[in-house]
Amino acid sequence: MSSTVLSVRVPEELKEQLDYLSRATKRSKAYLAAEALADYVKKNSFKAKELHEALREADKGVFISHTAMLEWVDSLGAGAAIDPPRPDVFPARK
Repeated sequence: MSSTVLSVRVPEELKEQLDYLSRATKRSKAYLAAEALADYVKKNSFKAKELHEALREADKGVFISHTAMLEWVDSLGAGAAIDPPRPDVFPARK
C-alpha cells in the first residue's frame, strides 16, 4: 500500500506524550500517529455517512410527528405499548 506525507499541528503536550509513547513502545512517531488516525477515521467515518443518509431522507419531507412519537414513547412505560408510529407528516402537494 502506498503512503503519503501529512503535516499536522498538535499541541506541545500531545507531541511530548507521543514522543514518550514512541520511546516506550519502540515504535516510530509516524507509525503511532498513522495508527491513531486510522483508528479515529474507522470509528467515526460511519457518522458522516449516516448523517448524509439521514439528510437525504429528511429532504423527502416524510416524518413522524412529535405528537405521535410522544404517544408511542409514553405507551412503552405504561404496560400497554402501542405499535411504533408510522410517518404521518408528508410534503405539501403542489
